[in-house]
Amino acid sequence: MCGSRRTARSASVSAPRRYPATGHCQALVEHAVKQFGGLHLLFNNAGTIPRGAATETTDEMWDSALAVNLTAAFKLSRATIEHMGINGGGVIVNTASAWGLYPGPAHLAYCTAKGALIAMTRSMGRDHAAAKIRINAVCPNEVDTPMLRSGFEHRGLDAETALRELDATVPLGHVAQPQEIVDAMLFLASEQSRYVTGTVLELTGAKAVY
Repeated sequence: MCGSRRTARSASVSAPRRYPATGHCQALVEHAVKQFGGLHLLFNNAGTIPRGAATETTDEMWDSALAVNLTAAFKLSRATIEHMGINGGGVIVNTASAWGLYPGPAHLAYCTAKGALIAMTRSMGRDHAAAKIRINAVCPNEVDTPMLRSGFEHRGLDAETALRELDATVPLGHVAQPQEIVDAMLFLASEQSRYVTGTVLELTGAKAVY
């Protein structure tokens, strides 16, 4: 999602067959700049979660996890940083995962991609701080999304029942709702976090990954 602080609007494009082709990512950024007259915010929030240990992970699963969770964020960020540098700065917020910090079982491709995204966030945050470009990431644990529910169904579980049982494992009392993650992302995009860059914010409700 790309946008300008001045417009309070956003643009998003879903094109999985072209994602994350370099030309498509560059064109998306150029479109946002033309549409809004500048580019000050980028949220890299695309994700896919192939499940399986190494012996259960196909080449296609591996390639998809890296392409969507890592490479797309890199290419969009690279193109965005060029414009932000010209305009005096900006903010990039990446959606990583607690599983990238503390890899859980049987999600090799996902954990690898999210772990690399965290490293990329920290590296970019340092590299571009002098240009007033702040780059951070949020690292949620479980969030009540269709992606989480599909994991229950993949294991033959009733999603509603499994979600209530999962709520009981979180010290704060419930699995994160999407808005709770959005609020943290908006904080990182705001002037309230103006001294924060190269940082990953854990959003776990105090629950360990495993």
